[in-house]
Amino acid sequence: MSQERTERRGGERRRERPEIPPERQAAARRQIRTLGDPVLRESARPVERFDADLAALSRRMVGIMRDAPGVGLAATQLGVVQRVLVYEVDDGHPVTLVNPRIVWSSPDTEVADEGCLSVPGVTVPVERPVSVRVRAHDVRGRRLEYDADDIEARVIQHEADHLDGVLILERTTRAERARALRELREREAVGSNAGL
Repeated sequence: MSQERTERRGGERRRERPEIPPERQAAARRQIRTLGDPVLRESARPVERFDADLAALSRRMVGIMRDAPGVGLAATQLGVVQRVLVYEVDDGHPVTLVNPRIVWSSPDTEVADEGCLSVPGVTVPVERPVSVRVRAHDVRGRRLEYDADDIEARVIQHEADHLDGVLILERTTRAERARALRELREREAVGSNAGL
């Protein structure tokens, strides 16, 4: 999930992260798969081994998420078809969820604009439950279960969608999806014409 729309409800704000140099942002973004890449439509496979490779993947994902910059990232966005996501809504405290499942969602929902590192430069309104209960494991294989609210709940749902091959464009209205796709096409046309 991109960092563009991450204000908390009630006017609370996150602490600002330090400025990321543009070349580091660009290097991080080059590693993230974008709309049109077939891996983004795949359902990720459950993780079975909790080992050094998984811990390394988690560290890599956190680094890319921070440098992009974003507030969440799913393994599929890096072309890794495993059920792993990372997020950081409170700076300095990244969370890794392995094999996450949302086991309860509140009946209360809220519509908010969401951006996505795999659909760069576009935000669309998405309706999601305000609170969720997530069940997962950490990178060491320890079981986790907790409730998340507001922006944390939204980010978890957004990244869990990626693990099921679902993008924000499927979570918005038909009109908003058409607008977003038109913006992407126009931006792509301008970019390709700039190289002439």
